Amino acid sequence: MLSNGEQVTRYAATWVLEGDIKGCFDHINHEWLLNNVPMDKRILRKWLKAGVIDKGTFRKTISGTPQGGIISPVLANMALDGLENELQTHFGKKRSKKGWKNLVHLVRYADDFIISGKSRELLENEVLPVVKTFLSKRGLMLSEDKTVITHITDGFDFLGQHVRRFGRKLVIRPAKKNVKAFLRKVRNIIEDNKTVPSWLLVYLLNPLIRGWANYHRHVASSDAFNVTDHHIWRKTWQWCARRHPGKSRRWIFRKYHTSIKMRHGMFYGIDDDGKKYVLHRAGSTNIFRHIKIKGAANPYLPEWENYFEKRLDYSWKESQQGQRKILAIWKRQGTQCPHCGQPISRETGWNIHHVLRKSQGGDDGLDNLILLHPNCHRQLHSNEAGF
Repeated sequence: MLSNGEQVTRYAATWVLEGDIKGCFDHINHEWLLNNVPMDKRILRKWLKAGVIDKGTFRKTISGTPQGGIISPVLANMALDGLENELQTHFGKKRSKKGWKNLVHLVRYADDFIISGKSRELLENEVLPVVKTFLSKRGLMLSEDKTVITHITDGFDFLGQHVRRFGRKLVIRPAKKNVKAFLRKVRNIIEDNKTVPSWLLVYLLNPLIRGWANYHRHVASSDAFNVTDHHIWRKTWQWCARRHPGKSRRWIFRKYHTSIKMRHGMFYGIDDDGKKYVLHRAGSTNIFRHIKIKGAANPYLPEWENYFEKRLDYSWKESQQGQRKILAIWKRQGTQCPHCGQPISRETGWNIHHVLRKSQGGDDGLDNLILLHPNCHRQLHSNEAGF
């Protein structure tokens, strides 16, 4: 599958099957789970048969995994695991002769998935029956109305983003439905908080705006960000004007708006302790290309440690929050490289390194990370590998 902005060659798949599983969490076959999930069967049976309390009413669970239970997504994921291998068995692995002929590839997140193919006929007459058989063994079936086959020039929505080919270039943007759903949430927060102080409204809106913008930061989101920022600005202006119907536009603008780094008209508020809260702009989010992860990569195997450290290093350098974390580590170690004792600067460069490997139980917490010179980092990994 291609990434945003990549050139579409004559060897690329041009048809996509958009799969929609009908009530996935509600219909997974219990017997299949009990026979195939590698865990204590007694505990699993109790989980599956525990039932659900909905609005004070108890309901038995005859099939499916109860939504809301922390184990449900895991069980559903395990039930759908294996679909990629099933497709590879019938249509060839990636880069194999059979694979190049069919170009059948699966992209799945939970119960949402798409499958690419060389032609509509291949997807409709050969791939679809394989998927249906795979699902039926697990008590699942596709929604006939929502499962469609689309040409990539017409575009399709997947996980809140719209994928479409223009000429020979693939362009991924936030889907219109996703933008509308986001703005609906913003409007609801503003409408539900007509009388709160402006700083509290900013406090409530910022996590939503920042989270949505960060989700779409790896695709062509500039236009969508500008549209949403303009819409939010108008809604906050209406919120201000409603509170002060007798005041002039100039008075309202001066009371509720500030300037930051040459950007004027930023909605803000100050709490009782004097802390300033400024509304986050989606358009201020840095947009940078996402680097696809290698399919064989495993963060819990020692041989992939250096690969994931490079990914972490790249992602942190591209975000303000990540840059703050790097600065905190740099100051904690006295601005020096723990390996050679020499200063670390922009000129020398640096790499992030895990003190305790993830394969040994380490994590990405600041206490488990240090900054090393790139050459020192290479030496350290070479020594650990025994070279």
